[in-house]
Amino acid sequence: MTNDQPPRPSRRGFLKAGGAAVAAGASLGAGLATSQAALAKAPAHSAQNADPQLAVEPFYGPHQGGIVTPQQSHTYVAALDLTTDKRDDVIALLRTWTEAAARLTQGGTAFAMPSGDGGDAGNNQPAPDSGDVLGLGPNGLTITFGFGPGLFTKDGKDRYGLASRRPAALVDLPRFNGDQLVKEKTGGDLYIQACANDAQVAFHAVRQLTRRAYGVATMRWGQAGFLSGPRGQTPRNLMGFKDGTNNPSTAKPELMNQFVWARATDDAPWMEGGTYTVVRRIRITLEHWDNTELGFQEQVFGRHKYSGAPIGSKNEFDAVDLKAEDKDGNPVIPENSHVRLSNQASNNGAQILRRSYSYNEGTNFYIERWPPWRQETEYDAGLIFIAHQSDPRTGFIPINDRLAKFDMMNQFTTPIGSAIFVVPPGAKPGSYVGAGLFEA
Repeated sequence: MTNDQPPRPSRRGFLKAGGAAVAAGASLGAGLATSQAALAKAPAHSAQNADPQLAVEPFYGPHQGGIVTPQQSHTYVAALDLTTDKRDDVIALLRTWTEAAARLTQGGTAFAMPSGDGGDAGNNQPAPDSGDVLGLGPNGLTITFGFGPGLFTKDGKDRYGLASRRPAALVDLPRFNGDQLVKEKTGGDLYIQACANDAQVAFHAVRQLTRRAYGVATMRWGQAGFLSGPRGQTPRNLMGFKDGTNNPSTAKPELMNQFVWARATDDAPWMEGGTYTVVRRIRITLEHWDNTELGFQEQVFGRHKYSGAPIGSKNEFDAVDLKAEDKDGNPVIPENSHVRLSNQASNNGAQILRRSYSYNEGTNFYIERWPPWRQETEYDAGLIFIAHQSDPRTGFIPINDRLAKFDMMNQFTTPIGSAIFVVPPGAKPGSYVGAGLFEA
């Protein structure tokens, strides 16, 4: 077996070989055809390039990609549960993931492919990469890694000697009003977010990374998402409204430092340049929404549907005037509209960076066993809400608490999945994502 080939357990020993699989995978860095130094110096081509298939985003840097990167058209997000009790296994997995992600984001395969076809080079070994995206290009791929609360403690146990290094800001999310969370779509110890301008490229990245976790971690949940709207414009969600107009500008470093990037703290000095990410899977009752009057839809959002402008204004980015009243003295933007409740002025100046995607899982059969005894097929579709912030205790949690209690939109939406992760800063060439946590 060459160093460029993934370990292949025998049929009999398959269930026993998991730990060795990751340990062997961690040693592949020395045989990578593309060196880490070369990847670090690779030119970055913005995802706004004329040909999104050729766009390349850097992997190494002070921050991880996929946070302030111009939003790509597709994502695949996943969470895994750690099954190993060995700290070294986790480190080996993170090294392997870092090396593979560096290659994938530059348009390469997860690991070096054997030269030529057939022969002794690879026919009797699993392929190092599934090969389903060969020839598709990098497509602006970014891969972002995060750690859930379960990496630090689980069932009251300090699993890997990291409990004292858990940031105070990495809190367990409270149960919000209206939550109908499904266990299989909630939580997770490790987080992978792959974003690309091609759906298959994003899924391929997660697929290659999770296969390397055999024996160390298992998939808890995964979710594909897509973005609607011309590049460079605010995307629309499945409700037809623009989503993210009031985001703090990623072009202004001072705003990113204030609202997105975490600072080193006494309990987590390794978090300088990282962020905290909340992921929520929100199902939307599109059948109900599609039969709701346009005027009421706009009252729910507090914006005009087609222009994206606040009610009473003409342009999308006009300031939201929360003091404006109509001729009868009523607020032009309703008190329980989404835009008012989520506005910075209503939340003590707090902001979060939304980077959400729509999802469509087909349909589900629905039946009521009480009047009116409906039987019908409904869409299983909605929003993958993703929000980055410097501290969820002052960002997502108080903002969402207000929304969950008062937002008119709640009659059309149901959160069914939820997770929080600490996203460490970017890796340096020769190191790995999360090194500051494990080596501090």
